[in-house]
Amino acid sequence: MGFGSMGPEHQALETQMGSNSTTTDLNLQVCHAEDVLQNLNTFRKSRLFTDVVLRIDGQEFHCHRATLSASSTYFRTMFSTNFQESKQDTVDIKGISADTMDCVIDYMYGGRGSIREDNVLSLLEASDLFQVSVLRQGCVEFLEKQLDPCNCLGFLNFANLFAIQALSEKSKRFLLEHFPEVIQHEEFLQLPKEVLCDQLSSDLLAIPKEEMVFEAVMHWVRHELPTRRHALKELLEHVRIPLLDRIYFVEKVETDELILSSKECLPLLQEARRYHIFGNEIVSPRTRPRKFTNVAEVIVMLGGCDRKGHTMLPYTEQYNPGTGEWSPLAKIPDYSKSEYAVCTFKNDIFLSGGNLYSNDVWMYNSQLNLWVRVASLNKGRWRHRMVALQGKLYAVGGFNGFSRMSSVECYDPNSNSWSFTAPLLESVSSAAVVACLGKLYVIGGALTNQLNSNKVQCYDPVKDDWTFAASSPFAQRCINAVTVNDMIYIMGGLMENMYKYDPKDNYWTVMDNTPGPLENCGLTVCNGMVYILGGKDNMAEGTDRVFCIDPASGQLTLVSTMPRCASYHGCVTIHQRVRRLVHSLIT
Repeated sequence: MGFGSMGPEHQALETQMGSNSTTTDLNLQVCHAEDVLQNLNTFRKSRLFTDVVLRIDGQEFHCHRATLSASSTYFRTMFSTNFQESKQDTVDIKGISADTMDCVIDYMYGGRGSIREDNVLSLLEASDLFQVSVLRQGCVEFLEKQLDPCNCLGFLNFANLFAIQALSEKSKRFLLEHFPEVIQHEEFLQLPKEVLCDQLSSDLLAIPKEEMVFEAVMHWVRHELPTRRHALKELLEHVRIPLLDRIYFVEKVETDELILSSKECLPLLQEARRYHIFGNEIVSPRTRPRKFTNVAEVIVMLGGCDRKGHTMLPYTEQYNPGTGEWSPLAKIPDYSKSEYAVCTFKNDIFLSGGNLYSNDVWMYNSQLNLWVRVASLNKGRWRHRMVALQGKLYAVGGFNGFSRMSSVECYDPNSNSWSFTAPLLESVSSAAVVACLGKLYVIGGALTNQLNSNKVQCYDPVKDDWTFAASSPFAQRCINAVTVNDMIYIMGGLMENMYKYDPKDNYWTVMDNTPGPLENCGLTVCNGMVYILGGKDNMAEGTDRVFCIDPASGQLTLVSTMPRCASYHGCVTIHQRVRRLVHSLIT
């Protein structure tokens, strides 16, 4: 019988097995691969079949080109092209240590490696150089598990240096989450300005109070004052200075000699002063609470009518967009009203008029969660609007049961009294009224039961007079307006679109993404986003949907449903103290 020939007994067995249709797939790849690698590693250590020598720091490593090329794109390219090394028996490797090369080769031949704190960085550099992707990923995962307040900044720099995006992102999130601990370490003082600005600007900076951020910035600047002084204004732009405790602001910020010596910083101080005087009438990125402080921007929905518009509701509810939670607040004292005016003033809520001849004005104290009656309007109003401007309240226009009103009243909180100012140029009710860039804008509104206006009336409180601005592209009533980034957004009146008005350029723009025709809906700004709550649809039924529009992108998102359908309701935003539980940002 020749080598490889088959005897009669084998032929008979094969014939017998061939009559059976059952087959078995051999699935031993893992065991076979491990066996092959173990044999290759044995060959390497005994220098059997090796065909290349890697020389590092005078130490030689005898290897197989095929094995190195199978594990590394770097070596595959080196040995399969016209590089000089492809023809050499000995190849010199620069930039890594012999111990590190030994670990890398062990991984290439065995699929295993010992990653430790004392070798992980050198292994990561080597695996990055040789493009051994699995080893590189193993080093990254090891580093991610070692993140600590004392090393996260070093890891961040290392990740950016080697373009390790996953480690960079996790280091940044770790820094955000552990900011109070990180700033205690020396590494923080070496943080590049750009990285520090990026962290300070985040709403996710997990700090119990904003004073900690201010002190960290000043410590960083003073650490190398001659070279960092010029960065002070840029850094302070990311500190929520208006949200600092008032006493702290007066004693620590306004008296700081370094800040006072920088004229560029004075506008930031002025903004904080105005915020302390006018409250949340002043809106900027610095007046928005961070997510993990004990203060949040929340939306308050007041009263309104039910789905069919027949029953007037007494409820006051608070919606926190950050958590998605709704919670009840103190009910409106005299709720047999509708189409009253609502606005915020120094973080409290004022409600005026509603019903024919009603001149009542109530104030909701947001700290005590109770309603207090304040001075009454001089004239009863219905379907009017109220807005805060320069530390005072303005009740504008409305309906008195017989005709539309042109009168405007101004509330002085210091004397708790209302007085008349210059009247509107055109009497309207159910108009959109909003403050922007230090002036008051009255947009559209009803002229009669059948006729609406497209006029835009602008009030200058310094001159106490009204002028007309560019007419709106629509003539509508039952609309509302809000201001974001010095732009006015108008919604309602069963219009198909939301409109944007630029007071600086006196120019109108149509926005595409809207929730569809609504009137008498709630409209407010919270956390820099425009929220649309409820309203009546084109079937004259109230809705319970809450939409959010990003002013930057125009993207529309359905974010919540209200506890009940409502229209003709008040809708405002205030700052409210909340209990926070800091959850890990590392995923």
